[in-house]
Amino acid sequence: MTKEMQATVHVIDDDESLRTALARLLGAAGLEVRTYSGAGDFLLNWHEGGAGCILLDVDMPGGPSGTELQQALAQRADALPVVFLTGHGDIGMGVDAIKSGAVDFLTKPVERDCLLAAVHTAIAQDCARREAQAKERELQASYESLSPREKEVFVQVAAGRLNKQIAYDLGTCERTIKAHRAKVMEKFHIHQFVDLIKIATRLDIE
Repeated sequence: MTKEMQATVHVIDDDESLRTALARLLGAAGLEVRTYSGAGDFLLNWHEGGAGCILLDVDMPGGPSGTELQQALAQRADALPVVFLTGHGDIGMGVDAIKSGAVDFLTKPVERDCLLAAVHTAIAQDCARREAQAKERELQASYESLSPREKEVFVQVAAGRLNKQIAYDLGTCERTIKAHRAKVMEKFHIHQFVDLIKIATRLDIE
């Protein structure tokens, strides 16, 4: 099963019949679906877990609107991508939603293929975000595993300094610097110098 097929689509709409129809459509496409009657219902019952996206109505009486929910979720590092599906939208509203980070802004009634395409795009975006975050955590853990001297060597190597220059600065021999450099690359699981530069950039190491 692919990561996308393991993802969950969170359908938020105050129209119960539409929620049911969307759940059936998405379920028939092999997706896990959870439904909510409004933004408040979602916030009370959603717990961050696996990958997914939110299929969100804009105008929902009796609670936060879809756009208000989008703005609230945007402040979180674990925010799920949003696809708006509304019967009361206009061009200006759609433009604002996209500028605020929505993956798409669809109007009811929506064609099946159009809806599924938007949902799969949103899920793929979330999977990519999670993979990037996992990689960042992995790199940070590798960096923290370096000894103080290995960190010093890493910084200077990433700055483009030669082994003999680093040895002079640190008051040691070139052979020792080569050994530290090899250990740094081993802990980051890399084999090429250029990858070390990329890692330093991603970790914002100066």
